Parts: sequence; structure tokens; C-alpha cells
Amino acid sequence: MGDVGDVWFAALQQTAGRGRRGRPWETAHGNLAASLLLVPDADPAVAATLGFVAGVALNRALLEVVPQDVAGIALKWPNDVLADGAKLAGILLEAQKRPNGPMAIVVGFGVNIVAAPQDLPYPATSLSALGVEASAETVLAALGESWIDCIAAWDSGRGVAGILELWRSAAAGIGAEVAINRDGDIVRGIFETIDDAGRLIVRTNDNQRIAITAGDVHFGATATISA
Repeated sequence: MGDVGDVWFAALQQTAGRGRRGRPWETAHGNLAASLLLVPDADPAVAATLGFVAGVALNRALLEVVPQDVAGIALKWPNDVLADGAKLAGILLEAQKRPNGPMAIVVGFGVNIVAAPQDLPYPATSLSALGVEASAETVLAALGESWIDCIAAWDSGRGVAGILELWRSAAAGIGAEVAINRDGDIVRGIFETIDDAGRLIVRTNDNQRIAITAGDVHFGATATISA
């Protein structure tokens, strides 16, 4: 990774991608697969909050594209965008230490434009299924514009608190029942908030507050899943 960063790569189809936890991921032709290469001027812990910058930017971009009378767009912790509770888009961050320089981070965005994956353990949708006629190019242009504003607000990590507040204001499921699968360990309770470190805070039935750093999140009816 010798690049200086701030470079976009985009494709209309991806056949050998990688999702969270190394899961295989691919997209139908016409969907958006975009990656942004960054070399942030911030320590690794702060740079990890770029996932929230990406979430706010993608959520804003989709709100620009989706008419207001279409199903509500909202963020799902840690890295998805939902439309009426179904997954419309996802984000993935990957980091690599460069031999003679700062850490490089790739922020990956996947948006279901023309089709959503089938046979998933959760509902998924696409812009086409929502009745929205928009191209991958249109979504990418909107994402590029919103990213400029959001990364400026992040300000090399100095604006993390403001980004997290923007994320919370667009979040799905706050105050609702939630179940988090942490490699087979299921935590159930009420989704209280995202704390200042970006962790999901769950209030359990026995009134404990548990901070979740990673896991698969299920809301509402799917919160009964015990997989």
C-alpha cells in the first residue's frame, strides 16, 4: 500500500468480495461496490471511528437519493444501513500497517441498487425493490459529496463526539429490544445507546448495562433468534 490515500475505487459488480469476519460477499451487476483508501492522521483507536463517519456519510447519501415518501432509512450498529428494517447497504473497514508510514485504512461500501442477496438470515432490500430508480453512479456521486462533509466534521478524530451524535440521531432500534450474537453467546435486552467509544450499550432484563464491541445484531421480531 504505497498510495497516499483519499482514493476511490468502484465497481458495478463484485464476485469475490469479503464481508464482516471474513465472510464471502458478492454483488449483482448494477449494485454499487466502492472502496475508499485512507491514510488518516490519527492513532489506530481513533481511526477505528471512521466506521461511524462512513455510516453517517452513506446514510446521508441514500437520503439524498431516496424520496421522502419511501421507507425510512436508518443506521444499524455497527455497519449497516436499513430501509424499513431491511438491509440496504453495508460498510466494512480494513486496516494495514504500512512498512514505513502510518496505517492505511480501506473503507468498503456495498449498496443494493438493483437487487438484494437471497437466502440471508435477515431481511434485505434494494433501491429497485423500494421503487427507487437510481444508478450506482448516482449513489456514488452522492456518497462522495457527503463523505467530504463528514470527514471534515471528523477532523482527524477531534470531531468524533459530533460524528457519534449524528450517528445516534439516525440510528435504528434505540429503545427497542435487541439480541446480539457474540460468537454463540447471546446478549438480550434494550438497546440504550452508543457510548462515546462507539460501543452498543444494552440494558439487560436484570438491569445490567453491557457494552458490546462486536457482534451480530437483531432487532424486533428477529431479536428472538438464538442462533
